[in-house]
Amino acid sequence: MPTPLATSRSPRPLTGRMVLFYLLAFFSVVFAVNIVMARIAVSSFSGVETESAYKAGLTFKNDVAAAHAQDARHWAVEATLQRGGAATRIVIGARDAESRAIAGLVPEIRLAHPTDRRRDVMLEAVEVAPGQFECETPLHQGQWDLVISLKRAEDTVFRSKSRIAL
Repeated sequence: MPTPLATSRSPRPLTGRMVLFYLLAFFSVVFAVNIVMARIAVSSFSGVETESAYKAGLTFKNDVAAAHAQDARHWAVEATLQRGGAATRIVIGARDAESRAIAGLVPEIRLAHPTDRRRDVMLEAVEVAPGQFECETPLHQGQWDLVISLKRAEDTVFRSKSRIAL
């Protein structure tokens, strides 16, 4: 009576056709994974922070001068979040160095998503009193950058960016 080992089949010989099949299968899998990963990367990329690094570099000195001018004003600009129901109210108050309300400013308020510029939300602010602005936004849960720009005529006289959690 033959033992099970004696009846086992001999291993298949490695032929050139088999090696070609394994190589084609391996590189097909690598190629397919690369296509999937590249597609995911391109579809999830929201863009660069600046459209032109060269133009941003040219305006760098102006940005530094604007920051120094903003610091020299010693303004106090505060934002508070008031949650209620399906919306969040943002109240912004602007006061000068002597704690007087600053009138004549035009606000630009934006909720900027930290990782995806396509999800940014521009907010319409209303001046409810001199130097005090309010706006409402539907509840966008998660972390956001609250970007506040206060303009007088065409000049931006104040700019801040703060991380908030909704």
